[in-house]
Amino acid sequence: MIAPDLRPIMFVTGLVLSKLSLLMLAPLAIGMAYDEPDYVEFFYTIVITQSVAFSLIRWGKRPNFKLSVRGMFLLTTTVWLIACIFGALPLYRIDHISFTDAFFETMSGLTTTGSTVLAGLDEMPKSALLWRSMLQWLGGIGFIVLSVAILPFLNVGGMRLFQTESSDWSDKNTPKTKNVASNMLKVYLLLSILCAGAYHLTGMDWFEAINHSMTTISTGGYSTSDESMAHFSNASHWVGSVFMLLGGLPFLLLVQSIRHKDPRYIWKDAQVRGFVSLILVVGGMMSIWLWMHGTFSLLDALRISIFNIISIVTTTGYGLTDFSHWGNFTTVLFIFLMLVGACSGSTSGGIKIFRFQLASGLFSRQLKQLVHPNGIYPHRYNGRLVSEQHIRSLVAFIFAFFFTLILLASGLALLGLDPITALSGAMTALANVGPGLGRVIGPDHNFHLLPDSAKWLLSLGMLLGRLEVLTVLVLFLPAYWRYR
Repeated sequence: MIAPDLRPIMFVTGLVLSKLSLLMLAPLAIGMAYDEPDYVEFFYTIVITQSVAFSLIRWGKRPNFKLSVRGMFLLTTTVWLIACIFGALPLYRIDHISFTDAFFETMSGLTTTGSTVLAGLDEMPKSALLWRSMLQWLGGIGFIVLSVAILPFLNVGGMRLFQTESSDWSDKNTPKTKNVASNMLKVYLLLSILCAGAYHLTGMDWFEAINHSMTTISTGGYSTSDESMAHFSNASHWVGSVFMLLGGLPFLLLVQSIRHKDPRYIWKDAQVRGFVSLILVVGGMMSIWLWMHGTFSLLDALRISIFNIISIVTTTGYGLTDFSHWGNFTTVLFIFLMLVGACSGSTSGGIKIFRFQLASGLFSRQLKQLVHPNGIYPHRYNGRLVSEQHIRSLVAFIFAFFFTLILLASGLALLGLDPITALSGAMTALANVGPGLGRVIGPDHNFHLLPDSAKWLLSLGMLLGRLEVLTVLVLFLPAYWRYR
């Protein structure tokens, strides 16, 4: 039999498309409510998507099918790609942009990257704005489930350290997996509602508040204004900082904290302590730097630096001010922060805090062994022994990440982009951050000036980054497709 069996993949992809088409009813209703001339395009897209979904479900359905490990690799990539294709149709038909731009915008949305090719957001149809925000919200919860239930099972990049019963896809644990996913969705929805209410209290109207709550909790970064968060009040920046921070925490631990009725429960996780400490230390340094250089008052320096740092570390990518104008030190610092990412099991992209902590521990152990070659230094993380398998997986991920980064940047440079745009574009795509650096794709600009070939390459980079690189790259191995 050829690996993997495509029928389960077709069936699950059909289910996802069916749910996606039903969610399009929300922007359709908004378009009708505001009497937008192109709202009917959502109706056509729903019909097309539901028809394809029905066909896939019918062709792929069979009793008691099981997904193999190899099948999960293909399923993960296939679902994201197909969802992007059909999710792009409303933007393509409503905004009258090229399919390349519509696909780029949708890929950026579903991967919660936040890079955009669209301008004139303040005048854009509300149905299209809502759909963009919903894409990021869906991408956020989709990745949370992926990172908790699937990636640890596949042992991608050392993720098996976070394997729980929810990562076990045997028949006996399937109900537990569904229960965990359901609880995380409830917390995700609760935080979204609280965020929308808080934004509304700071002066946003309900449409703006709901849209920004979806793109904040998902750490996506899409906005309803070309000015991004700079368009709104200072109070909204503090609200955004708090909920971006929450979006960067492990949602499984948030669920457990609520269940134990103890907010301190989440602090037991080493990556949470590292993540919050990074925000506080770098935020404090940056605030003092901006204040001492007379750029802002102390309070404004604190607000702007904390917001920008949380936005970049959680890979939200909201624009507030162009940090590249703050000097060389801050620019270099933000380049590093673009790659860090927040916690595993969150909506964040990037390399993730836990991998830096693991690498730091391995570095310390190696130094000790240089002094005492015969010494035995077991490495533990969150109380779990770090095995050689974890180490190999970690090294493979880091190598694959930076090798892919080099290839992406080189490819963009070959397409005619200047070095700053090529390198920062590759970084922001692979880390799912959003804004790049420079005069073309910097925080005050967007990606619409790039050639179509660069947009397709960046779309591939966003997909690779969101699916932890190795999940996609394994599909290019000839051995994956051989008969067994």
